[in-house]
Amino acid sequence: MGNKVQERPAFGVNETYRRRIAGLGALAVVLVIAGALSLIIGARGLSLSEVWNGLFSPPGNDQQVDIALIVNTVRVPRTILAIIAGVALGVSGALIQGHTRNPIADTGLLGVNTGASFAVVFVIYLFGFTNPYQYVWFAFAGAAIAGVVVFGLSSIGRGAGNPLTLALVGQGITVFLAAITTAVALANRDALNALRFWNAGSVAGVGYKVIWSAAVFIAIGLVMALATLPALNLLNLGDDVARGLGVNIALNRTLGLAAITLLAGAATAACGPIAFVGLMVAHVARYLAGPDYRWLVPYTALLGAIALLLCDIVGRVVAPPGELAVGIVVALVGAPFFAALVWRGKFKNS
Repeated sequence: MGNKVQERPAFGVNETYRRRIAGLGALAVVLVIAGALSLIIGARGLSLSEVWNGLFSPPGNDQQVDIALIVNTVRVPRTILAIIAGVALGVSGALIQGHTRNPIADTGLLGVNTGASFAVVFVIYLFGFTNPYQYVWFAFAGAAIAGVVVFGLSSIGRGAGNPLTLALVGQGITVFLAAITTAVALANRDALNALRFWNAGSVAGVGYKVIWSAAVFIAIGLVMALATLPALNLLNLGDDVARGLGVNIALNRTLGLAAITLLAGAATAACGPIAFVGLMVAHVARYLAGPDYRWLVPYTALLGAIALLLCDIVGRVVAPPGELAVGIVVALVGAPFFAALVWRGKFKNS
């Protein structure tokens, strides 16, 4: 009987492992389906065979040339960008919640979104840039600098390294940059028009140069994020406990926040600010996979990609013949989700 009792925990662990693997497999299948839908749904509906021929078969007539043009220059880059940006926003959302120990934290907390917006408006005002590939690098630099400033200011003085200090400094920098961005935009029509498009958040009309540039930074951010996951589990037990277990808190938090800046900054530079993705998928992933960040982060990566793809598809079909930017659709879904989290937390605390 003693041996049987000892076997039960191992069986439970194996069941949990199999359930998590099965969940990842199911999400991967959903992602493939969402990607296929993204390729066929749009202002001009296409069949899977037309998409296949547009990708791999030489066009034989004008209609096939048009289909190949739509697939290769519009649908494919749009789908790729939605996937990599969704992965970046999902993972960065989970990381920021873990490092701040705040369940309603989002990447905007580090001033990344407003830093990118400020940089875009400023370089348009100064240099008259209109091509996204011209200002995407400035957007990324603005996001990165804002993240570094927020982290640096929250690491000095009283309350250094405290998640609450990080949140307060981030909110202060966000408000400050937003005010300057608005002032510059109002003084220049081109900057104002760019800001209006930029703030909507969109995965449409972005070329491969921008996509591959963003993908490089996202890949680096993912590697850094994966390296900090074991320590992040311990950090969520509290700094004192983590320090007692041998975790280098300063190093791991610096790596984690650098990963967040790279991920959210690259996604924001390519698409514009898209809020709520990381917030939503982190909670769904935590419900499906549990609190272990070694599983939570892969779940948020897949869920983020799926969420952004589906929201982009919805934006194409709800307002024909035009479309809604994916950032607007995400906000329409994310705002009630955020309100529900706050409402649920209110009653839990009451």
